[in-house]
Amino acid sequence: MAINLTFVLMKIILASQNPNKLYEIQSQLANYDVIGLDPLLFPEELSETGNTLDENARQKAEQVWEKTNESCFADDTGLEVEALNGEPGVYSARYAGVQKSAEDNMNLLLHNLLGKSNRKARFRTCISLCLNGVFYEFEGVCDGEITLKKSGKKGFGYDPIFLPKGSNKTFAEMSLAEKAIISHRGLAVAQLISFLKNQ
Repeated sequence: MAINLTFVLMKIILASQNPNKLYEIQSQLANYDVIGLDPLLFPEELSETGNTLDENARQKAEQVWEKTNESCFADDTGLEVEALNGEPGVYSARYAGVQKSAEDNMNLLLHNLLGKSNRKARFRTCISLCLNGVFYEFEGVCDGEITLKKSGKKGFGYDPIFLPKGSNKTFAEMSLAEKAIISHRGLAVAQLISFLKNQ
């Protein structure tokens, strides 16, 4: 008699409407059923009114938990440039305006760094995970610098102008696997995976 050993993956909602982010995170969380937001339940973007990345991540996860009562997690990421006093930081996605254009954001950042020799920067990702109404926080940081011009076609956001420390490739020149090892989001997700394995 045949025995059905069907294995059901743990379902977890990513509190994001960004398809690039979903694809990138799904590639790391292959042992979990990671799904994006249902557009019928969430026709508009989640609120992000916090003053810090941590607050925004928690706020988004709370909104999804309250509406779905299902395990979920949210992240917020900021690019912090030393010569610009940590800008764009929490406003990274809308640095050049509410249209959230990656090209506009990069162009404005490069413009604001004209004539500055210090191009040190870091990417920081904060993740807020909600399991059964209990919240857990994780953080990943990647140091590097802003390049003089865009390079590479992969990735998204500021990837074409961010050169990680110790690398000769921008994030936009790396494969998903290469980026996941050293990136801010990759490091934060690795902490998330380690935590989930012990639950």
